[in-house]
Amino acid sequence: MDSLIELFKTVMDVRALIVWGGYIGLIAIVFAETGLMAGFFLPGDSLLVTAGLFAAKGDLDIWVLNVTLIIAAIVGDAVGYYIGHKAGQALYSRPNSRFFKREHLLRAKRFYDKHGGKTIILARFIPIIRTFAPTVAGAAEMTYRKFAIYNVVGGIAWVTSMTLLGYFLGSAIPNIDKHIHLVIAVVVFLSILPGIIEYFKERRRAATDAEQPLH
Repeated sequence: MDSLIELFKTVMDVRALIVWGGYIGLIAIVFAETGLMAGFFLPGDSLLVTAGLFAAKGDLDIWVLNVTLIIAAIVGDAVGYYIGHKAGQALYSRPNSRFFKREHLLRAKRFYDKHGGKTIILARFIPIIRTFAPTVAGAAEMTYRKFAIYNVVGGIAWVTSMTLLGYFLGSAIPNIDKHIHLVIAVVVFLSILPGIIEYFKERRRAATDAEQPLH
């Protein structure tokens, strides 16, 4: 829950991140969120949608935006895979720190155990999970060839869907940039909704298991 709180805190800063950081800032954030386990608190979906809105206004070029951020997302996941591959199972005994939460890593592992290789694609659209999924895949010794395919597909799908959503909203709705914080809040909520649903499913399963009589 601490990570979700941090994620919401960044909502009001997304516009400033883009204004001050430009392409370089966007590239750095996308790379860090997907390639470095310390980047789990960074805004991902909201940042990309807002960048698309900026592109619709003419402040950014939509083609340059997509190409550079797709590369950043793919390279980021590749670095995460490399970290996991080198660290192996020892990664799961790493202690918590300010920029590393083992429970997030374990959550990503459970997601990976359930969905297998397609986790690399699905995780792109789930905050926190997308940060740790490539590292878990590396630790699980997924072949790099298989990982690379999922990585490229997921990177392209995630970046283009988010930026183009913002671009088309910005093009279709006049003055939507005046309500940008509302748009970001909706995007953040939708991005964490799968995690919320899964959380309540796990609680329900745990409660059901507890109610079953012992034989």
